[in-house]
Order: sequence, then C-alpha cells, then structure tokens
Amino acid sequence: MWRETAGQAFSDAEFRSPVEATALAAAEQRLGCSLPSELVSLLQETDGIVGPYGVDTVWPLERIVEQNLHFWSGSTYADLYMPFDALIFFGDSGDGDQFAFVRTPQRAGIFVWDHENDSRRWVARDLQDYLKRSLAGDSDEEWYR
Repeated sequence: MWRETAGQAFSDAEFRSPVEATALAAAEQRLGCSLPSELVSLLQETDGIVGPYGVDTVWPLERIVEQNLHFWSGSTYADLYMPFDALIFFGDSGDGDQFAFVRTPQRAGIFVWDHENDSRRWVARDLQDYLKRSLAGDSDEEWYR
C-alpha cells in the first residue's frame, strides 16, 4: 500500500528493504514509546522513502530513532526551542524543516516543525495525505507553507 501510494505521487520514489519486526521492537524500546501504527506499517514495507531531490521524505528507522533521541535529550536545544518530547519526527523537507506525529497527547495528523521560528503546524491529515502532498513533485518545494 505505501509503496503504491508513494509511487503514484512520485514515480521516481526510492524504497529500501522492509524493516524486520525485531528491529521495530528494538527501536521502540530505545525510544521508550510505541511508534505510530501508520509509520510502523510503512516501515514494514520499506525502511524509508527517498523523494524528489534525494530528500528523505520518510527517514530510515535508525535515523528516526537517532534524531528523536537527539531532540528529546533537551540540553542541546533547551535555550533555542520549545521541548520536542511531544513529537515523533520521521522525515524532513531537505531545508531543515522536519515532519512529525504528535505522540502526547496522541492525535491524528502530521505536523511540520519550522527550524527558523520554532513553529509547529498541522500540514496533513495522516501519513497517506503527507506522502501524496510531499511527493507530488511539483515546482512548489515548500508545499507545507
């Protein structure tokens, strides 16, 4: 389903091998929380999706874990940004902005974190909507603004 959705939005999308259940369980243990079910389903089909201009529209599992642990550590960004522990980042725009699910409180939708002004805005109703919009490949690289 996810490869088909991404491929319809961007025919040159690149896919990786699926993530094994043991790797998903280990990632969730390292994170100390469950990943959103939509994201787990996607990762079981492909370990991330590379979109237009080589941007990791959906990061590989290892990057998801490392980036979130880094952002959740608090000390690095405490003086610059609001806390990130309510978000689970999973992809980026290629220019520093990152996309995330809200984990606490759990809610539907995908949000973008703007690294320049620390805003967090709703941009897609679910992961499928995010893929369709972010992989569209039109000339508007910043579809989410």
